[in-house]
Amino acid sequence: MNITAAYTDLYQLTMAQVYFETKPKGRAVFDYYFRHNPFKGGYSIFAGLEDVLEHLETLKFSSSDMAYLKSKGFKSDFLDYLENFSFNGHIYSCKEGDIVFPNRPILQVEANIIEAQIIETFLLNILNFQTLIATKASRIRYSAKDAVLLDMGLRRAHATGGYYASRAAAIGGFDSTSNVKAAEDYDIPSTGTMAHSFIQSYEDELQAFRDFAKIRPENCVLLIDTYNTLKSGLPNAITVAKEMEERGDKLLGVRLDSGDLAYLSKKTRQILDDANLGYVKIVVSNQLDEYVIKSLNEQGAPIDIYGVGTNLVTGKPDAALAGVYKLAAFNETPRIKLSENIIKTSLPFKKQVYRMIDDHGMFYGADAIAIHSETEVSKMEHPFDITKRLDLSAFKHEALLEPVMKDGKRTIPVRTVAEISEYSQTRLQQLPNEYKRFQNPHIYKIGLSSKLKEERDALITQHRF
Repeated sequence: MNITAAYTDLYQLTMAQVYFETKPKGRAVFDYYFRHNPFKGGYSIFAGLEDVLEHLETLKFSSSDMAYLKSKGFKSDFLDYLENFSFNGHIYSCKEGDIVFPNRPILQVEANIIEAQIIETFLLNILNFQTLIATKASRIRYSAKDAVLLDMGLRRAHATGGYYASRAAAIGGFDSTSNVKAAEDYDIPSTGTMAHSFIQSYEDELQAFRDFAKIRPENCVLLIDTYNTLKSGLPNAITVAKEMEERGDKLLGVRLDSGDLAYLSKKTRQILDDANLGYVKIVVSNQLDEYVIKSLNEQGAPIDIYGVGTNLVTGKPDAALAGVYKLAAFNETPRIKLSENIIKTSLPFKKQVYRMIDDHGMFYGADAIAIHSETEVSKMEHPFDITKRLDLSAFKHEALLEPVMKDGKRTIPVRTVAEISEYSQTRLQQLPNEYKRFQNPHIYKIGLSSKLKEERDALITQHRF
């Protein structure tokens, strides 16, 4: 998608003009993180980094952007600066596809204050949305187990958000998408069946199936619930499947899009097997999510492929990730944002995050936040409860934030969606199951190094009235 530097909030530019006029010295460090896991879950999947890096390398204000900003009353010398704007900062980040948790840095931006401010809205827009959808997709994948997952939510998505939703869904574990443009741009397998309107356009359902199977025999899936699933759709699909066998083709599957999916899938499987069509797969759709799929599995529904739409691409029921972008340091001086709500008090300093890995290569369930210069953390302090701390000496420390962009140029190889998804699935295998359950998941511990906590507390005291 064509994104320019004007893909931002106006207040970023009004602040930037003041910075431009006053010329503050030094560089800024901003943290990107979120305050709680979506869907009342125990983890999140970080997504959107590759898109952020790609756009930042070429981010400019277009000629039409400049004409618009001139009409908004910005001064000519500031407009001259914006006309030559580019991002020249550094970015440190977790790997895309990694498992992430609330209230710890996921990505850090280090740049002059104007550049860091202008990219804030764009960065939050991309990372918040894709992380939300990738997390939803991961939960659906957990319920679906080894079944095939098809993203078919573009028509219900929030406008062009459907484009990025398809990418995020693939990172979270979906196998294919109905979204042609996203499939083309991100090299995601594309899949499609047919609509009820196709069948309705014919006088006869059987003829509709015959024409479709003859012209599109590869990966042919017939929608069997337009009129009557068991008395019309399925018998006609079996007739066509037998005719395809005579031509040397095979029907891939039949699709159920309404009714009692558990009951109908069981009856359909039995009838197909009795007709010696055990290879024909059962595809279901219709307002699916992780809970419906979990229920279908518990009922023993013999479903091979799930087509998930609305609830996936809209991130239902949360619809948004509470991701924020907070100043942590400026001109090599730590900065803090205080709040009466403790969880909204930010963390100062440029930082590193260490993940604790046990002797079996599993995540222990603790990430420690440290000042960037600290290479090891022997003890982790609770952010606000002075009675709670954790000895970390027995664990392997895995540093999570790595340099991914230097002076506005990416420093890591481009990774495909398939590579990111594979990495994410590997990381999920390292996460104990108690963090993956849907009801009351175990809470992953996030703590501070003793030095960071001491310095943060001193800043709180300094700025408290």
